[in-house]
Amino acid sequence: MLARFLPIAAAAALAAAVWPQAHAAAQAGAAPITFTDATAAAGIHFRHVSGAFGKKYLPETMGSGVVIFDADGDGDQDLFFSNGRSWPGQPAAGLPAFYKNNGTGGFVESARAAGLAVPMYGMGGTAADYDNDGDVDLFTTGLDGNHLFRNNGAGVFTDVIASSGLAPSTGFATSAAWVDYDKDGVLDLLVLNYVTWSVAIDKTCSLDGKTKSYCTPEAYKGASPVLYKGGRDGRFTDVTKAAGLLDPQAKALGVALLDYNQDGWIDLFIANDTRPNRLYRNTGKGTFVDDAVTAGVAFNDAGVPRAGMGTDAADYDGSGRASLVVGNFSNEMIALYHNEGGGLFIDEAPANAIGPASMQTLTFASLFVDVDLDGRPDILALNGHVADDINAVQPRIKYAEPPHLFRNLGNKRFEPISDKVGPAFQKAVVGRGAAFGDLDGDGDPDLVLTENNGPARYLRNDGGNRQHWLRVSLKGTKSNRSGIGATVTATLAGGTKRWGMVKTGSSYLSQSELPLTFGLGAEARVAGLEVRWPSGQVDTIGSVDANRAITIVEGRGLEK
Repeated sequence: MLARFLPIAAAAALAAAVWPQAHAAAQAGAAPITFTDATAAAGIHFRHVSGAFGKKYLPETMGSGVVIFDADGDGDQDLFFSNGRSWPGQPAAGLPAFYKNNGTGGFVESARAAGLAVPMYGMGGTAADYDNDGDVDLFTTGLDGNHLFRNNGAGVFTDVIASSGLAPSTGFATSAAWVDYDKDGVLDLLVLNYVTWSVAIDKTCSLDGKTKSYCTPEAYKGASPVLYKGGRDGRFTDVTKAAGLLDPQAKALGVALLDYNQDGWIDLFIANDTRPNRLYRNTGKGTFVDDAVTAGVAFNDAGVPRAGMGTDAADYDGSGRASLVVGNFSNEMIALYHNEGGGLFIDEAPANAIGPASMQTLTFASLFVDVDLDGRPDILALNGHVADDINAVQPRIKYAEPPHLFRNLGNKRFEPISDKVGPAFQKAVVGRGAAFGDLDGDGDPDLVLTENNGPARYLRNDGGNRQHWLRVSLKGTKSNRSGIGATVTATLAGGTKRWGMVKTGSSYLSQSELPLTFGLGAEARVAGLEVRWPSGQVDTIGSVDANRAITIVEGRGLEK
């Protein structure tokens, strides 16, 4: 049970062997950006409550997440923070927080006015317009129940889960994602679950054989993800078993949407903790087939499951194919599964700077985000251990850890730049959720990070917009209104292409903004855009000047 906390000599030796090579390939200079901690100045004062009071209950180590979405339709990105709460018998504490963006670089806490100040032992959330009425709705996950907050307009919500057909509780729910898996124009919902746990069956575990420590997931039975098919009447039907997703052994924490085989149907990657990861290929017939083993993403190179946490998918090498990043436990390295085509992935992290740099850290949130807008997605990894006493048994492993930021150098190489982007990025935290969005309207992606039992942080991107960019929002008509699953190709003057897919989920318990931002580097315009919608509609847009935000409506082109 305690094996995951013990050093792995072979992995350490591998890191030592490849680090000189990775370091030599990373001499590309400092990134021309700085991340500034703008949390207090922006009026954000959220602090996560785990409820910990000495019993060392497993859920205390896991939360929480953040969702970045435009709740009131004003074009500015707002923030929802999931929160835990006190255990029964303890002084009451903990509520979710909802911060409305005031459009001038600040936020106003508005959870109560928005109908979101609902007590819950929350974990994460996902946002999209599930009822196609033009307003973005919010689904939240938690230990003591899930909630479906329908947006009534102007960012005021009503919890309608009781009448939605969704189960109010699926167990220890973690990440979730809206996805139109059958391309009928109505969003479906995937809800991940971690383990079967309650106070009544809580177990006693110890690192030193004397005092109680937090148990690892091996101590508890798994729990299956749940897939709900959405209907045009706003109600949902559980289709988990019929769709081929029933997996009672799963211990799922992260989900990424991708079309890994480029057949036009959204596939699902699920990161499992101490269980094999799953890569569910969408057959296009309402069912999925797990290809994780044959694709090479189920295990590490030794055939052993890792502690999969957060995950994301993106085309990081300009191939047009979506690859995967997965956060794992300390002594396991982050995984960077490069999509080779033909249904095969290869983990590039061990021979890259990413593997050695992440050997001793425990990564929860992992994201592809082009922080310097050069057109190459970089990688953010938010770290923090689960055992607050880990340092007593592993002196080289810390409880609070600084995040990683890996700059994409091209040619599938990355450079660690956490020490080059300002002091805010060097602060050690017990990190969990992370998301990105243009919070201040200047074109470059800002970051929002959450800390277990600690404060959230808004790291403002200063300097990313020195390079050119184009921000693209989509409105579906025949397809789902949010455009989930639509792919956008931006072609530059010289023929270079950039790809993006509108998606929910990713990271850990969190979701980044829905609009796509294309980093253009020195290019001052995009020669053309192509949007492939889930309905099959293909829209093409001619030349567009850079450094602006546009909206494309399905079948109609640019919104005026």
